[in-house]
Amino acid sequence: MPANDTQIGGDHYKKNGEEHWDRAWRLKYDPFQYIITKWVERHKDKNGLEDLRKARHAIDKYIEVLQLEEKISSSEASRSYVDQG
Repeated sequence: MPANDTQIGGDHYKKNGEEHWDRAWRLKYDPFQYIITKWVERHKDKNGLEDLRKARHAIDKYIEVLQLEEKISSSEASRSYVDQG
């Protein structure tokens, strides 16, 4: 039986006939985008504000990761420019 034919613990992941994991795969979400959108989409059908708090927590971590990547990338670009000079 295909995984999409089974829902464990309710039907809060399927919106407009599409499973969240299928939409995330189709749209090429990264892991943070996946989990954030999952909690936002299900909050009305499952854990309410708790799910929105989980999404906000994941957004905070996502921002930290992206800022670190930006800092590393900027640092590498600076070193590359100095190496070329």
